[in-house]
Amino acid sequence: MKVVFNDFTPMQKELQEEMYQAFSRVYERGWYIDGAERQAFEEAFASYCHTKHCVGVGNGLEAIRLILQGMGIGAGDEVIIPSATFIATALAVTYVGAVPVFAQTDLHTYTIRCDSIEEKITKRTKAIIAVHLYGQTCDMDPIVALAQRYGLKVIEDAAQAHGALYKGRRAGSLGDAAAFSFYPGKNLGALGDAGAVVTDDQALADRIRALANYGSRQKYHHIYQGTNSRLDELQAAFLLCKLPRLDAWNAWRRETAQRYLTEICNPAVLLPSVPSYAEPVWHIFALRTEKRDALEAWMNQAGIGTTIHYPVPIHLQEAYAHLGISRGMLPDAETIAEEELSIPMFYGITRKQVSFVIDRINAWQP
Repeated sequence: MKVVFNDFTPMQKELQEEMYQAFSRVYERGWYIDGAERQAFEEAFASYCHTKHCVGVGNGLEAIRLILQGMGIGAGDEVIIPSATFIATALAVTYVGAVPVFAQTDLHTYTIRCDSIEEKITKRTKAIIAVHLYGQTCDMDPIVALAQRYGLKVIEDAAQAHGALYKGRRAGSLGDAAAFSFYPGKNLGALGDAGAVVTDDQALADRIRALANYGSRQKYHHIYQGTNSRLDELQAAFLLCKLPRLDAWNAWRRETAQRYLTEICNPAVLLPSVPSYAEPVWHIFALRTEKRDALEAWMNQAGIGTTIHYPVPIHLQEAYAHLGISRGMLPDAETIAEEELSIPMFYGITRKQVSFVIDRINAWQP
C-alpha cells in the first residue's frame, strides 16, 4: 500500500462539476477583478468566521502585511511573533519596516507560549501575532488580556486554521484582525494563490481594501502608497464552491487525527497535545521524535509520504542573520525544527490507509 502525504483527488472529484460551472460563470461574464464573485465570497467567509468584514487579497503573506500597514505599524516598531512558524509571519513584519521579536513556542501545542510574551514587550512593541500553527488555535484570552493591558494590537495568523475553534469561537474572530491563506494545500484552498483579511473593524477593513488596490478607493485617486493585492474573480468563485463543504472536510481530518492520537503508541514518538480550549482542524498532523530522520526513512520505505515543517527556524535563516539570534537562544523552536515530522492528513484518506500509517509508526524501533 502507498499513502501519499496529501491527495486532492477526493476533493477534486467531489467538486468537479461545480468548479467547471464556476469557471464558466466567470469566463462568460468577462469580469475578472473586483466583481460579483469576490463580493459574494467575502460576505460568505466573513459570516463563516463570525466577523463583520472580509477583504480578499492576493495571498496569506499579503494579508498579514496589509493588516500591519493598515494598523499604521512600520519603521521603528516591534511585533512579537512565535519562534516556530512559517517565515511569512516574519516577512510581513519586515516588509512594513518593523522588527519581528520572537517569543517561545510550546513544544506540545506548537503555538506561542503566553508566558513568554510579556518579557518581550518594550516601548516599541505595537502588536502580537498569534499563529494558529498546524490548525490549532493559540490560547487567545490571556494574549488578548495582555495586549489590552499594554495597548497592543492582536493579529491572528490563521493561514492554517480555517474553521478551527477556540472555546467555541472561530479562528479569525479572536483578535483585532486575522489573516488567511487560500494556498491550494490549505483546508480551504483556491487553485492558485489567494488570501483574505477578516475583522470587525470597518475603518481597518476599508483602509486595507484601499491599500490592496493601489491605495485607491476611487479610480485614479490614491489616498495611500498602496499595492496590487486583490482576490481575483476566478479564485473567489472556486472558494465559493468549497466553503460550504469546509466543515465536513475538517470533520474528516478530526476523525483521522483522533485515531492518530489514540492509536499511535510508540514510546519514541511524541504526539501533539490538544488543550481543552481548542478544537483543531489539523491542517498538519505534526509529531516529534529525536530520531526524526530515521522515522522518516522508515515511513518512506513503506510508501508513506511525510514532510518536515520547518527544518530551519526563522532566527537561524540567512535572511534573518542580521537579528543576531544565535543557536540556543530560542531552544523550543530549534527542538521542533530538529524533531518534527508531518504524517499524512487530508480529506478522503481512508481508514485502511490511516491504519497502515499507525501500524508502521508503532512497528518502528529507533
